[in-house]
Amino acid sequence: MSEWTTCPVSKSFVKNNVGRRNQIPAKDIASVGRFPVVDQGQQFVSGYCDDMDRVIDFDLPLIIFGDHTRGLKYVDFPFILGADGTKVLLPDKKIYDPKFYYYALVSLDLPSRGYNRHFKSLVERCIPLPPLPEQKKIAHTLSTVQQAIEAQERIIQTTTELKKALMHKLFTEGLRNEPQKQTEIGLVPKSWEVVEIGDLGECVTGSTPKTEVSAFYEPPSEDFVAPADLGARRYVYDSQKKISPDGMATIRSIPKNSVMCVCIGSSIGKVGMTYHEESATNQQINSIICKEGRDPEFVFFLLSYHWGYWKSFATFGPVPILSKGRFTSIAISLPGTMEEQKEIAKPLVALAAKVEAAEKKVAVLKDLFSTLLHELMTAKTRVQGIVLHA
Repeated sequence: MSEWTTCPVSKSFVKNNVGRRNQIPAKDIASVGRFPVVDQGQQFVSGYCDDMDRVIDFDLPLIIFGDHTRGLKYVDFPFILGADGTKVLLPDKKIYDPKFYYYALVSLDLPSRGYNRHFKSLVERCIPLPPLPEQKKIAHTLSTVQQAIEAQERIIQTTTELKKALMHKLFTEGLRNEPQKQTEIGLVPKSWEVVEIGDLGECVTGSTPKTEVSAFYEPPSEDFVAPADLGARRYVYDSQKKISPDGMATIRSIPKNSVMCVCIGSSIGKVGMTYHEESATNQQINSIICKEGRDPEFVFFLLSYHWGYWKSFATFGPVPILSKGRFTSIAISLPGTMEEQKEIAKPLVALAAKVEAAEKKVAVLKDLFSTLLHELMTAKTRVQGIVLHA
């Protein structure tokens, strides 16, 4: 790596003062408290604790390594340590910038050994050892990208929470702050009508082309939507599985803006919309082709908001099932005019689009971070040649 040397991980850190007194068992972690608890779990903070005697406010910043999970966390604030499977590393600051050190460890590709311990594998590896000034520049570059990712993730979280709150207000109070009435689906605006889901439009149950006929699947050009494709976004832009035009011709296709609802299997309740002019689904999905006077975007958000309600009508067993007949007979409430439906859907569409745009930015930034991490840690790209634009 050019003029860089490397350093064994086993010689890259020094003894720290964290002990058992600073650890807290999982059963004692609270949902609220004065001090955050950091453990080896996926969430950066797993909970809170008020015990000042356990607080680690020395030797910071520290690196937390999950012995079972292989997760790494850079902690530069006072915290309490989760007791299960955590290793605490204090980088040798004579040779390593702490933030660079964290990224160097992140760049190591440790193979999973299941729920076995991984610290032994970590300390057997080596990490790059550039000059300290270059370490700081590399750390700054990677931190800049990571902060951009975190900013977009905050947008996703706050916008999602706002959309959820707005859906509750709109589907229980409407737009005009009018009196409410009690129905079998709960409180709704007094002027709204109660109809069956089948009154929203034509309901189509999906089917699967014969799997033994290869011509129905080659070339794989047409969307064939399954439950796994639903739930992440409003539109299904691209299904995981495809069928051929010949396969599409053997089953019932559905047009763009059909509202798809999972009605069989463990993911009953998921909702999505078709994006392409022609799509198809498997038999686990009932799709509503909205009729005149029913706005597809409103219907999507309506059924998304009430997913727990209509899911409750399923027959639960080894394979949960909500039959087409039962599904279409479930009561639902909506405003009688298309104009009001569109007016309600408009801000929800805008918020959903904002979340989707942020999710796309996160995906791009994560790809950039992964590329930069590899290129910078192997010196294939030197930090002096990188220009990051806001």
